[in-house]
Amino acid sequence: MRVVIGADHAGFELKQHLLPIVKALGHEVIDVGTDGETPVDYPDFAEKVGMAVRDGEADRGVLLCGSGVGASVAANKIPGVRAGLCHDTYSAHQGVEHDDMNVVVLGGRVIGTELAAELVRAYLAAHYTGEERHQRRLGKIIALETKFSKGA
Repeated sequence: MRVVIGADHAGFELKQHLLPIVKALGHEVIDVGTDGETPVDYPDFAEKVGMAVRDGEADRGVLLCGSGVGASVAANKIPGVRAGLCHDTYSAHQGVEHDDMNVVVLGGRVIGTELAAELVRAYLAAHYTGEERHQRRLGKIIALETKFSKGA
């Protein structure tokens, strides 16, 4: 699987910890930055991660900022991106299984490195079930996205 990973300065340290873990799981990693702790703006990295997923350059994305909230909000503005802020393993796998989440967002200042690694493992191991109720709900999400992006 091709996994794009990006972070702002507040998520940089956690991103550096996660990169070798994702590679060790056998995934191809696309690192879109940032490359240090100099302050940068999280929407720029949310866009890079989201566009890589939307355009098919990556199958899944991992996005980090200080709390995860801002990056999650920004990533979800990109049509086709279903980003979920996860700080527990149930949400990390269930978001994929039920909601076809394609970007997991983590807060670098909120969770520790070992929990983050566990969340990424659960997220990357999960598969969308495609059950009728999940397809129906996903269809409604896509309809909302389409409806409200027409006026943009």
